Amino acid sequence: MKNLKYVCFFLAILPSMLFAQSKGIIEIQNTSDLERKEAVVSVEWKAILSHFPQIDTADFVVINSATKKQIPYQLEHRGKSEIQNLLLQLDMKAKSTVRLSIQKGKPQAIAVKTFARYVPERMDDFAWENDKIAFRAYGKALEKTRDDAYGLDVWVKRTDKMVINERYKTGEYHTDHGNGLDYYKVGFTLGAGSMAPYIKDSIYYSGNYHRWKLLDNGPLRSTFQLEYDAWDAAGTKISCIKTISLDAGSQLNRIENVYTYTGSRAMPVAVGISKRPENGVLLLNEQKGILGYWEPKHGEDGTTGVGSILITPVKNMLVGKDQSLAIAETKNNEAIVYYTGAVWDKAGKIINATQWFDYLNHFSEELKNPLLVTVK
Repeated sequence: MKNLKYVCFFLAILPSMLFAQSKGIIEIQNTSDLERKEAVVSVEWKAILSHFPQIDTADFVVINSATKKQIPYQLEHRGKSEIQNLLLQLDMKAKSTVRLSIQKGKPQAIAVKTFARYVPERMDDFAWENDKIAFRAYGKALEKTRDDAYGLDVWVKRTDKMVINERYKTGEYHTDHGNGLDYYKVGFTLGAGSMAPYIKDSIYYSGNYHRWKLLDNGPLRSTFQLEYDAWDAAGTKISCIKTISLDAGSQLNRIENVYTYTGSRAMPVAVGISKRPENGVLLLNEQKGILGYWEPKHGEDGTTGVGSILITPVKNMLVGKDQSLAIAETKNNEAIVYYTGAVWDKAGKIINATQWFDYLNHFSEELKNPLLVTVK
């Protein structure tokens, strides 16, 4: 009986022993000449399990092998019950390699740097933010009201704290109480980089989103889906599901649109940025797919920069009275991915058009030179 107790005890602690003895590491390589600040890196969870099959998701830490410091992380689910990815946030110097080890231990608490939620108390808004900037999309309840608008809205901020709940609670988000405000004008445009079908030189706007689904909610990445009812675009019924992700430390969202319609033909689409009547500064780079805008100063509110980066070929770019457009193509039931976002000069990090356009160009180069991740 005594020997049996020892056997049972050994079997009970075996998983933790195997985990403690694992020698695998996560190796992240930056092969480019670009320095990465606050990069959120995704590691497939299947790769983690292949080297750490006994990992306890509630009791492990990720350690930088050089500094011996913990690396903040998030377990990403993408709306599924099983973990899909391990998200890590770290800085990477140009032409450098960082090695991380996974060890048993209690992770340090980290600040929430991204947040998203449905806002039923304000006409079906869906709002989201990170430690740099905030956005919102308009819902069905806003349609046919005097405040109705089409595109993405920007809420500027100058704090790394989450502000959405506070602003909705006070209801005074058009006034700057020290952390920013909403003064961006969307109107009947695509706003801060929304996308819509562009057929025969016309934009065919959808209605506002009708259904939503939250897939992940921080602390390093928030991801959600917005579903739009079918609408008519030059005689074709089209529906759309948008999947939007915002990472900590980034000024730009990743947006994945899937349009469903009849037929296999390619459909032109436009990404648009609203323009103010006064003179601003435009960046139109068809070759790189970068559409940038540094708005004119808006009194005491300051200046907003807006930008979109398309990773599919851009056919052309157009400048109209109310908005600038980048035209591309997508196919039925196939995802088209692009990035869009904004910055505020009063946040004190990017304070003029040159710096904003440099940021967009740097971001574009990062997309072309992704970090290489290996689990050994």
